Amino acid sequence: MHIDSISSRPIPDTRGRPTVETTLAAGPLSIIASVPSGKSTGSHEACELDTTLAIENVNGEIAQALIGHDFTTPNELDVFLIELDGTQNKSRLGANAILSISIATQRLFALEAGVPLWKAIANRAGTTLSAPRLYVNMMNGGVHADFKLPFQEYIIVVERKMSEALPIAQEAFIKLGERLGNVPMGDEGGYAPTFDTLEQPFDILADLVKEFPGTSIAIDAAASELFHHDHYELLGKSYSSEELITIYRSIAEKYPLHSIEDPFDEESADDFTRMTAALGKNILIIGDDLTVTNPARIKEAVKHAEINAVLIKPNQIGTVKEAIEAVQATYAAGWAAVASHRSGETDDTFISDFAYAIGAHGIKAGGLGQKERLEKYERLLAIEQETEAS
Repeated sequence: MHIDSISSRPIPDTRGRPTVETTLAAGPLSIIASVPSGKSTGSHEACELDTTLAIENVNGEIAQALIGHDFTTPNELDVFLIELDGTQNKSRLGANAILSISIATQRLFALEAGVPLWKAIANRAGTTLSAPRLYVNMMNGGVHADFKLPFQEYIIVVERKMSEALPIAQEAFIKLGERLGNVPMGDEGGYAPTFDTLEQPFDILADLVKEFPGTSIAIDAAASELFHHDHYELLGKSYSSEELITIYRSIAEKYPLHSIEDPFDEESADDFTRMTAALGKNILIIGDDLTVTNPARIKEAVKHAEINAVLIKPNQIGTVKEAIEAVQATYAAGWAAVASHRSGETDDTFISDFAYAIGAHGIKAGGLGQKERLEKYERLLAIEQETEAS
């Protein structure tokens, strides 16, 4: 593929903040990609630069380096960008700048080959295609809703084929809204109510999933946001890590719990190990801030059995190539992979194709209260139709 032109511009994400959109052209083919941005971020993530600076880098140094160049694979172009940046965390050119090009490149190669994006990614990754479970954000808390609820995400997991799962999720979302009444929406398109106890949101979700066979509950605790020096603060009370494990165990015993994401601070690896030993036989313990889609950090977590599942967010690592390597490290450990959006989203649906392509256990695409997230669900439906027709 011969790169003829590349340009970037700012577009608003779901929070109204600017993010990067890049157009990449090769001969008669032209493709667009945009990247999301996280609010609750792990300290070990690749560096997201100020949008203006990232765009200047694409339109300046990166364009000068890429235009006129020939690449035979998307991986080759990703390696070129990694080496051009020259840092461990993409802090010079920006992970947001680099990822926008990486995603556009994946699309351009798929278009050139005349195959769907999901198929092109699966072929390169060597993964087995399968439909992910829907992890649908129902209620937002933590930093995504001014800590009106302690945990960041309260989720229902739907284990059905996509054409059945999405209508179930939509009906459940509407019913939950009717029960909660007039409450605001959080950053991720879920409801943002206020409760007085830890149990109340679980009670409501437990009643809800009883009405829909094949559904269960998941949470993203995002506990790094709850950690203060040597304790965790939930609804105005302080808890030690041992007390928090007791709370999680109680939740898992009382409610139909499928998974817990980031139950402890990202630097508390020993607590993750204890948690996984205590509860990992029955539920998924998912690492996000702990592992940040970084193959090296995933391999380190494997050594100590810290988790049994990994959240995969391409913008945490900055290239599709490295995100695929993170998936491969996850599968090598016998763990599950869950593909994920970010809190500041665009209408780009790459994560939907990516989730199918890697055979993800699940996909987090947010609540059903924002069109940018609905487009990801609609893309999942379209992929199901494409796979059934192929």
